Amino acid sequence: MSEAKIKIVVKSSKCPHYTAGDVIYVDGPLVDKERSANICLTAMSAIMPFIYAARKNVDREGMGFDELTFQCPDVPESVEFTLIPYKDESL
Repeated sequence: MSEAKIKIVVKSSKCPHYTAGDVIYVDGPLVDKERSANICLTAMSAIMPFIYAARKNVDREGMGFDELTFQCPDVPESVEFTLIPYKDESL
């Protein structure tokens, strides 16, 4: 089974580095830098296990979640990210 491509969508943000609607595109282990918003290492390190599982086609139920929405732990800013598998190259 091939890996899923993942869109990491900013659901809400109080951080100056992200705006709601920003998207980071992940294709395998790589980030598509040309199409992606800023990439904060603190946020990505916090949600990396879930990105990896989603890439390996583990769905939200398999991860034990109702929704694949995660929050960056950086304080006092907060950013909520939603992970969305996608197939269409034009997304």
